[in-house]
Amino acid sequence: MSARGLRYERGGRVILEDIDIVVGPGESVAVVGPSGSGKTSLLAVLAGLAVPAAGEVRIDDRLVGDGVREEVAVILQGYGLISLLTAAENVEAALRAAGRPVEAVGELAAAALDAVGLSGHEDQLIEELSGGQQQRVAVARALALRPQILIADEPTAEQDQVTRRLVLDRLFEVPHRDGSLVLATHDPEVADRCDAVVVLRAHR
Repeated sequence: MSARGLRYERGGRVILEDIDIVVGPGESVAVVGPSGSGKTSLLAVLAGLAVPAAGEVRIDDRLVGDGVREEVAVILQGYGLISLLTAAENVEAALRAAGRPVEAVGELAAAALDAVGLSGHEDQLIEELSGGQQQRVAVARALALRPQILIADEPTAEQDQVTRRLVLDRLFEVPHRDGSLVLATHDPEVADRCDAVVVLRAHR
């Protein structure tokens, strides 16, 4: 993934300016900076969820806005889960939308939830789970897709020490299998584990 000359505006205000990032296969990059520096906005632009005012994002020489978003999985701060569905149903819905074989989605969802320590919680509604458990469902949903690129916004913010380590181990499986991992974090230990760190200051 490469981003060149990114400029992003919202409400007439410049949020990001003159951003260049390249993340190769097998690489992990942390995006750090104070609150309000544009970390979440940058991840949204990289994922194709927000349109830059200038510049472009490419995956394998294809513009992200031209239909390659299926190769990208995103873990949002708000999780983006459907509260009236169970944990398993949330993961299964993502797998179906990605075109995975119907007969395989149940097994894939169960394996993904088990990998983040949620075995036994598959049939619980999202609204019945704690904030940390909901965050892990969002992680499981993204990992189940086995994306080429995983973009995660503060993916360990709701975790205790034990589950934080478990989630990180699962996230870093993406670069270990030659995918790319980009995550925003306030945690210096998480940033230290990445191959490179992007520091945002004053929108740059």
